[in-house]
Amino acid sequence: MLAKSTILDAIRESILDCDTTTEYLKKVESQFTGSSKTYASTLIKKLFNEKYTGGGIREHILKMSNMTSKLKPMDLGLKDEFLIHLVFASLPKEYETFVVNYNMHPDKWDIEKLIAICVQEEERLKSSQGDSANLVKDNKKKNFNKNAKSQGKASQTEHHQKNNNAQVEKDQCKWCKKHGHY
Repeated sequence: MLAKSTILDAIRESILDCDTTTEYLKKVESQFTGSSKTYASTLIKKLFNEKYTGGGIREHILKMSNMTSKLKPMDLGLKDEFLIHLVFASLPKEYETFVVNYNMHPDKWDIEKLIAICVQEEERLKSSQGDSANLVKDNKKKNFNKNAKSQGKASQTEHHQKNNNAQVEKDQCKWCKKHGHY
């Protein structure tokens, strides 16, 4: 009764009564067998489709390592060598020469060495790119009509001519229609 009281009603009602607690817990476990397979499939898809997009290569590698450690209890653990190749496959083009250098190297790395060397490579890439600045030229709105080239300047001059030719009172601006200036 104690085991039944701690389980959600939806789960408890779907399992028939059992004589022993171990039998009852085995039936509860059998209810979740399929979901662990789905979870494993989801983790594997995430692991193989993971791409590094910035934000720290150490965090990226640790995230992938964490996913593989979640697969180990399901007897689906990956070797570290395979994980290292998955990490290299997830890196962008800037790391291509780094990956080639690893492949040319005779010894194999563990995860800790991979993280250390990848962080060094990330720092090298950041320093080689240098700083950047964005230039803002003007804040004029563009006319994106199909006939913008032909109508743009003509319509502006027509507008100014209409405003200049408009009837205004004496001591009134032709542009803003306020009194006190021209």
